[in-house]
Formats: sequence, C-alpha cells, structure tokens
Amino acid sequence: MKTLNIGILAHVDAGKTSLTERLLHAVGVIDDMGSVEDGTTRTDSMALERQRGITIRSAVVSFVVDGVTVNLIDTPGHPDFIAEVERVLDLLDGAVLVVSAVEGVQAQTRVLMRTLQRMRLPTLIFINKIDRAGADPDRVLRDIATRLTPAVVATGAVHGAGTAAARCVPHPDTDPGFTRRLLDLLTVHDDALLTDYVEDERRLTGRRLRHVLAGQTRQALVHPVFAGSAITGAGVTPLIAGLTELLPVAEGGAGGPTSGTVFKVERGPSGERIAYVRLFGGTVRVRDRLPVGAGRVATVTGIEVFDRGSTVRGDAATAGRIALLRGLGDVRIGDPIGVARRTGWTGNRHFALPGLETVVVPERQADQRALHAALSQLAEQDPLINVRVDAIRRETSVSLYGEVQKEVIQATLAEEYGLAVSFRETTTVFVERPLGTGSAVELIGVAANPFLATVGLRVAPTTTGSGFRFRLGVELGSMPPAFFTAVEETVRETLRQGPHGWQVLDCEVTMTHAGYWARQSHSHGTFDKSMSSTAGDFRNLTPLVLIAALTHAGTRVEEPMHRFRLEAPGDVLSAVLPTLARLDAVPRTTLAQGSSYVIEGDIPARRVHAVEQRLPALTRGEGIFESTFDHHRPVRGEPPTRPRSDHNPTDRKEYLLAVARRVVARRHER
Repeated sequence: MKTLNIGILAHVDAGKTSLTERLLHAVGVIDDMGSVEDGTTRTDSMALERQRGITIRSAVVSFVVDGVTVNLIDTPGHPDFIAEVERVLDLLDGAVLVVSAVEGVQAQTRVLMRTLQRMRLPTLIFINKIDRAGADPDRVLRDIATRLTPAVVATGAVHGAGTAAARCVPHPDTDPGFTRRLLDLLTVHDDALLTDYVEDERRLTGRRLRHVLAGQTRQALVHPVFAGSAITGAGVTPLIAGLTELLPVAEGGAGGPTSGTVFKVERGPSGERIAYVRLFGGTVRVRDRLPVGAGRVATVTGIEVFDRGSTVRGDAATAGRIALLRGLGDVRIGDPIGVARRTGWTGNRHFALPGLETVVVPERQADQRALHAALSQLAEQDPLINVRVDAIRRETSVSLYGEVQKEVIQATLAEEYGLAVSFRETTTVFVERPLGTGSAVELIGVAANPFLATVGLRVAPTTTGSGFRFRLGVELGSMPPAFFTAVEETVRETLRQGPHGWQVLDCEVTMTHAGYWARQSHSHGTFDKSMSSTAGDFRNLTPLVLIAALTHAGTRVEEPMHRFRLEAPGDVLSAVLPTLARLDAVPRTTLAQGSSYVIEGDIPARRVHAVEQRLPALTRGEGIFESTFDHHRPVRGEPPTRPRSDHNPTDRKEYLLAVARRVVARRHER
C-alpha cells in the first residue's frame, strides 16, 4: 500500500481548516462542506474549537488519491498551540503551508517555514483566499520569495483576484515564461540540467523539467506555489494532483520489526488512554505484545485506522498508516512503539518552550485535589503545560504560550471537569544553561551518603538548541539496566528545575561513577532490602549529585526574547519609537513603505503584551504588531529565582536527607 502523511500548516485564519474540508469534498469523502464559522468541519471536533472557530488540537483525516492513501493532519495555526505542531512534524512525509492572499506572510508563517527548511521537509505552498476582497496573489508571491525563501515558483496564473470568480489556471509546459522561471530555479541544484541548457536547449522538454521539479521538491530544495480558494474550490484540483506528484510517497510494507511513535493521546469513554501512532515499520495486530516507551511491554487490545474521512476498526495496521491503539496503559506522547527509531522524534525542540506561567486557583479550595487530577489529564494531551505543585503554598501552576491558551484551559476545566478556576497574573518563564563543566560523586558505603548507590555525574554545556543528552562513562554491564534507567529518568526530571528553579537546557550529562550492592540476605534468611541496592536508592541519590554538579558548573539564567515587526503610519513614528524604548525593545531596522514605516527588532517576551495594549492608542488603531520567539538572552543583574515547589531538587534535598536518616536509623536498629 502506498501512503503519504502530510501536515497542513499556517498562521491562524489563513484558511487551512477550510482547505482541509475542501480537499475532503473534492476527493469525494464528504458530500457537503462544513464551515469553520458554523462549527461543522470534520477536523475541529472539540466543542471549544467549534465555539471559537480555531483549531486547538491536531486532527487526522484520510483519503485516497491515485491509489495513494493520504493521511492529512490539520494542525493549529494560533501560536499559543504550537506544541501541537511540534509533535507531528517529525512524523510527516511532507507539508502544505497555507498563506492568505490578503494578509500575506505573517509572523507564524515565517516561524513555520524556517522550521520546515531546517528539517528539510518537502513543502508545497498554497496561496488561499484569492476570491477575497483585497487579495493580491502576485504581491504575496513576491512576499514569499523575499521573506520566506527565494526557491519558489508559481505553478499557475491567477485571474480575477479579489472577486468571486477568481480562478487559477495552471501554466502549460509550452509557456516560455514558466519554462524560463523553472530553469532559473532548477539549474541552481542541477549541473546536468544547466549543461544541457547551454549546449542544446531542445533537450529540455516540459516533461523533463516537471520531473526535475518533482525530484527537487522531494529533497526540499524548491517549493512549488499553488493558488486558489478553499471556499470556492478554485485551484484545489491542481493542488491535489501535486500532493502525489511532488511529495515523497512511501511504499508501505508489512514486514520487518514493528516501529512507531505516539504523537497524540486521548481518553476514551471509560477513561482508558487511546494512543495516536504513526507506524514507520512492520505490522501491529490486536493482542500483540509490544515494547512501549522505556522498559514497558503492553498488549494491544484494539486498533482503528483512518479511512476516507473516518476511523474504522481493524485487526492490524501496517507501516505508513496512522492508527489508534488501545491497551497501551500509561502511554505518553513521544513514546516509541516496538523498535525505537534511530531518527525522527528525539525529544529535541523545533520551537521554543512555553515562555509564560501562571498559578491556577480553584474557586472552591476543596477542589484543589480534583484540579490537580484534571490538569494532569490535560498534560497527557499537552505535556508542555508542565503542571507543577507547590506543596508548601498548596498551589498548582502551569506553563503557557499565551493568553488564549489560558482561556482554553479555563473553559476546558469548566466544561469537561466541572471546575471553576481563575488565574494569577501571568509571569515569564526563564531558563538556565550551564556556564561550564561541573562534576560530583557520592560513593556507596561512605557515611555522608545514606543511600545504597554510587552515582557520579558530569555536566557540560552543549550548543544552543541541541537539547539534552545522557551518556554513560562507565561500563554498561557494571550495574543492572534498571539502575541506569532510574538514573537517566531522574536526571531528566531533575533538570526541570535547576539551582535557580528554572529548566536547564542544552547540556550533556555523563555518568562517571556507578556502583551498587547486590541482593543480600541474613544467614539462611530471606532477601533483606536494607542490605541491597534498589532503583529507589538511585532515584533518591541522583538529584543530589546532579544539583551539586550543576552548582559546581554554574548556571546562567536567560529570558525569552521575541523578534517583532511593527507597521505604523509615518506621522506617529515619533511617538512609537520612545514607547518601544521604554518597553526595552531594540529596533534593528526602520524602513519606509509608502506613507507607513516598518520597524523590526527584538523585545523581551515579558513586554510583548504591554506593546499590544498600547499600540492601538498610539497608532489610531492602524498599527500592525507581530512577534515570535527568537532566542534567549542572559538576564542582567540579579537572576530571578522561581518559587520553590515539591519538584525542585533543591527542596527535595532536605526531604531526602530526612528520609535517608530514617533509613539509616532502621538499619542500625537491625
């Protein structure tokens, strides 16, 4: 079976959900198109999505084109839900990036395209809404070439833009202008094509140029641009043909070891977890026992696959398909199923972590326990909300990308869990990075170490964006595998809050020392836990060693910075620039565009909301402000410290030492 897994990506309101609906209608999956405004689309199934008219969770639909099963994932366009996009990118064979013919390239469009290029993911671009008043597809095409990538070529010409009769006519192979543009684009990466063009232009048939275009598109070297309207259906047929002609179609195979990745988790009617799995190899069958995550085995109790717009129950799912699997227990997003892939989802970030956090306050104090349980279930669907509990203050906090996400969490808690909540003021999430290399070790049997474990760790900084790596500097056979697993898992957990309380990024942790006491018993007696090492000893000792190593290395606290673009009338520039300066913004360029000015620069994430609030009054409502995360910068002055919580290893130290003293006392009593 041939398969193609693609994602539809866009800035919010560019029309990607409407385009998904149009594609389903065009291929015959649905008879009547749903509407985003009416809340009747196939992929916006949540009540909140239908009420607000935005996509909040990724959704999968399937259809067949020329014998190829196309699994299409409709992703959120609002930047507050970028985590949903993050989770599907590594699972895709290709993407369609949707750009509005009216608004053109927007902040999120640039973020998405940069990521797609960095991943070298084959991408088609669709200029949507050519029928809308104000549509200017030619301007948008120039905007794409200037602000996204010059490696683009329009596959057709738009006629009647801005009217209900707007249409896009594909360029014929005999069009000399189209042929010239194709040659200019394709010869950059094809010396043989360039040679033939110089020596004998007659060799360059339209069929050959389209073949080369398809090959370079599959290598993510060039990006064909289509245009049309999801509402009227104009230009959609050529796009459908382009999916299978230009993107890399895979030949699904049932043989080989099973290999897949979980990218979404939902709860069924009875509360069981349902895992959305992209299968990369082999076959999954009902009653198969498969490795899930790290060191767990689960039995598949149910399988559904996507087929022609809906899901159908089946006995098996093969490579290339997206399946819903039941029976995997406490499965989590990112878990490998079967044999873990050597490439693909590694936990590394494509986008920035959430830059904001807030405390969630239940209206009834008696609901605190229920609130934590509800937020924990929401974290199954979105782990990046990073639910934290402050046991001392009895407060629960979550991480956020923005205010809209906060509103969605509040509405979800009210509608699905019956919990009325409010939020404290949103604050900035900082990060920590190691300044240098630091190490620490605790040896078994030494009085200062109350645990039956030897753990030595070395922490070293890595390049920005490289993520976390755990390495063994000791022999793999020197301890039972479960003990190494306990150390690695605890290191990951501990790095959530470094010495200053913020998540530690971009570091390599090497285990330099390892030791344990084997299972022991009294003479002719039974196994004595107090004389034998357990995984618990390693889980308890590892945070203390890691914090000591981080303290030795030193960490630098950094704050999130946004790259902004501000368009404002020229006569208000003298008022806008001082306001930006007072809000710690640093303009990099100021360019005149007719009677307006475009200012681009950097601004601390904590100041973005203030700019958005003041801009309408400063610009008579004519200002357009866009911002996206760009980088972190070191905090000037005294670094902020996150309030302590029961997840903070610094706080755990006193607790663990108290536990250890009780353990030692019991040993002496024996």
